Amino acid sequence: MATMRAAVYYGPRDVRIEEIERPAVAQGEILVRVNASGICGTDASEFVAGPKVYPLNARHPMTGHVGPMIPGHEFSGWIEEIGEYVATDLKIGELVATGSALWCGICAQCRAGRNSICHWQASVGMHRNGGLAEYVSVPSHILVRAEPLTPDVAALVQPMAVAHHAVSRARPQDNEDALVIGAGGIGSFLTYALSNRGARVLAVDLSAERLAVARQLGAEATLRGADAEAIRRELTKRGVTPTLVFEATGSEAGFDAAIALVEPGGTVVTVGIAANRVNLDARRVTIKEIAIIGTNGLLADEDVPAAIKLLARDQTLWSHLAPAAIPLERLVDDGLLPMAEGRAKRIKTLVDPAIKSTRTTVMLDSQRLSS
Repeated sequence: MATMRAAVYYGPRDVRIEEIERPAVAQGEILVRVNASGICGTDASEFVAGPKVYPLNARHPMTGHVGPMIPGHEFSGWIEEIGEYVATDLKIGELVATGSALWCGICAQCRAGRNSICHWQASVGMHRNGGLAEYVSVPSHILVRAEPLTPDVAALVQPMAVAHHAVSRARPQDNEDALVIGAGGIGSFLTYALSNRGARVLAVDLSAERLAVARQLGAEATLRGADAEAIRRELTKRGVTPTLVFEATGSEAGFDAAIALVEPGGTVVTVGIAANRVNLDARRVTIKEIAIIGTNGLLADEDVPAAIKLLARDQTLWSHLAPAAIPLERLVDDGLLPMAEGRAKRIKTLVDPAIKSTRTTVMLDSQRLSS
């Protein structure tokens, strides 16, 4: 019996690194040898206060999964084996990435081309076993050839696709002033996607280090702070009139700031997923005629290919977000806990299931450098 190492979620604050049976590739699926898997705020929230999303106690209606689960919905790797009844031009050994999203294809939203809000909505790594393991079996139709990306950059395809979807929902105009509140994981990708769409981006965060990265990713200006009135005064001084505001923190304070800072007639895009209900200043929304757009997940056929193109424009940038990959054994102490407690030093943490010690993330390989 072939085995593998994996991080298995059993409940709040209970993730175990175990040697388990390697998955057999299912019909219609492809077995991927994982290179790296990113973690995000959802993973950290599930670790400290879940299960909210993971189907630990009730069978998921689409995937059928119930019980302990391997997380990891942001991953890249190489094709190890191709299952029966797979129609694809992908070959064994090729580097692949995925948006991880699954959809039913038959509900009203799927028929309308909006599978990001499929009635049965699911994701590899959130509703069935994912990429925080040496191997993962993935439905073939959600895998894409990752070239020209390097393996670690390919692990960033899913969050970039989420950012691209949010930007596409907002439809920014050329030279439109766009404010990004929160320059963490998704905020960084939003900054890059917006700047490449032609918007003038101003990023706001409490961390000077994150803001420095935001500037490298295309932000024309940055502001450090959280007080909405102080930010407003600075915007006025600079002549910035944000008609488009992306709220990427998922916090009530961030939402309040977005409503306060957006120009009358402007648009607020809610990207950060709030852990709890937030109070809404409905009076101000009405008086200012603010449009509020929710955005969730991604459209696999549109956002994933677009994400690969965005990431490929300058692969040297991404080591600023993910400077090192950690082993599975450090997942909790160096990954999930720092993120949940707001003390993470990395904007994006990558996990390499094959290593025993932290390695430097290599975003450009020697072959590409010499070509």
